[in-house]
Amino acid sequence: MDYKEILKEIKPSIAEREKVRKIAKEAIDYINKKSKKENIGVEAILVGSVAKDTWLSGKADIDIFINFSLEKSEDYLKEKGLYLGYECSNHLNGIAEEHYASHPYITSHIKGYDVDFVPCYKIANASQLKSAVDRTLLHTQYMEKHLDSNQKDEVLLLKKFMSEVGTYGSEFKVGGFAGYLCEILILKYGSFENTLKAASEWKNKTKIDLENYGTSNLFKDPLIAIDPTDENRNVAASLRMEKMAEFVIASRNFLLANKKKIDYFHEISKKIDFDKIISQFKDRKTKIITIKFNIPNVPADSLHPQLRKTQQSIEEKLESNDFSVFKSDYWTDENKIAIFIFELNVYKQNKYRIHEGPKIWDKKASSNFLASHPDISYILEDTLVLNKKREFETAQKFIKFVLSYENIHIIKIGKNLKDTIVDSYELNDIDYLLNNDAYLNDKTNISYFNDFLNFLDDFLNPGQLLKR
Repeated sequence: MDYKEILKEIKPSIAEREKVRKIAKEAIDYINKKSKKENIGVEAILVGSVAKDTWLSGKADIDIFINFSLEKSEDYLKEKGLYLGYECSNHLNGIAEEHYASHPYITSHIKGYDVDFVPCYKIANASQLKSAVDRTLLHTQYMEKHLDSNQKDEVLLLKKFMSEVGTYGSEFKVGGFAGYLCEILILKYGSFENTLKAASEWKNKTKIDLENYGTSNLFKDPLIAIDPTDENRNVAASLRMEKMAEFVIASRNFLLANKKKIDYFHEISKKIDFDKIISQFKDRKTKIITIKFNIPNVPADSLHPQLRKTQQSIEEKLESNDFSVFKSDYWTDENKIAIFIFELNVYKQNKYRIHEGPKIWDKKASSNFLASHPDISYILEDTLVLNKKREFETAQKFIKFVLSYENIHIIKIGKNLKDTIVDSYELNDIDYLLNNDAYLNDKTNISYFNDFLNFLDDFLNPGQLLKR
């Protein structure tokens, strides 16, 4: 397939490149001059996909790393790094927000672009590593040295393909392929199509080791891609098995396609129908329970793991109380609310459950059991049992019991979620939520409502992005 037309769409134009590079240069020049003037002793450097020319048109994140010498303390790095970031943001009329990774950094919206100001240590190799972000400069230097111009185009094709099939992005919300991992794949396999051909044959625990370090046996992840700048790191550690599998299937589908290959580089035609979603839920003959609650004011990269942890814990506890969960997931607008959704095969129980005691062969234990329950014990096969009244006959009652300050300890909950869930949660079925929730049906939140509908469509019809 000829990818020239696709590259015209996804490759930044000369004008776009110049605009991005100008903003980066202005930021770097300002920080370096201010640092010299105030004797702070740092060097600002452009890193990441913009520096490597592997960024998709319209997707430029400008990463300015503020490099401190290794002898500077971490407190000094944080204080002066944030100071320079804020000062530069103000100088360029940006709107700044503070975030936290391994240590704080600034994201500023400047002239239509997000610019990250990240304090880090200037290291020569991975042995000098003081924090995870310090590697980024090494990654940039490695790719600038090894990726040729044609391979950079192949990286763009791979990133775009992954974006449209839903497997691009290493943030927790996605759990997919990082940009740096895409670059490693192109260096390994040579081209976009060769990468897909290789991926179509991948097995669990596929290994990639560009520098032949021989350390892949240290890792147990589904895909093991040894960092060419750090033999003790797997670049694919955050890649979830599900996303790896989705990429494998999407690759096979693409390679088998004929005229529709080009469609894999564009969004699928997907018309979300409100009534159809309601109808599909009803057709499944399951019970849908939703828990809507306010979210804390924490960064998205901290919020999502907490939401997933809590949602999965509630599912586990529902299962252990004999409520069969067919499927569950979560959604958030990352602004005010989050919603857990639980689709249940069994959501209502009879009044009693069978409580198992000891085997009758254990004379002492069975005698004690019979003594404690003389009138209600009986035998099933070779086990003493009794009928015990259930504490929760419905899943709703169990959830209400758990989501209280007295009982929230029963589940594993995200560290910032306890108060917000207990104080604000609303328990509803899906019909009521969609038709009557004041927040979702507020016209000013129409984009959030539509995003939630899209989430529900994916919940009902998974795998849509993997084929065309």
